[in-house]
Amino acid sequence: MAMMAVKVEIDEERLVQTLQEAGENLDCATGEVVLDFSSVLRIDASALRGMEEFVRIADDKCIEVVLRDVNVSVYKVLKLVRLASRFSYLS
Repeated sequence: MAMMAVKVEIDEERLVQTLQEAGENLDCATGEVVLDFSSVLRIDASALRGMEEFVRIADDKCIEVVLRDVNVSVYKVLKLVRLASRFSYLS
């Protein structure tokens, strides 16, 4: 079976909602999911919970989660709460 990457555009205003919708659609994904964070400048506690839940669902389905264009501030927060190691990164 061929592996396919699914790309999800993340909007800072709808980050939690987008992650929930993407998590519900992981059944049809294989290989990896790329979350494009180029428009996300900040991340709050509810977004962190959403990301943690999303990566848990992806792990259960053996899908790799890749974050693309994560800015330094967001990465520092992910590192601080020990979520950074759960993702791969593209710039």
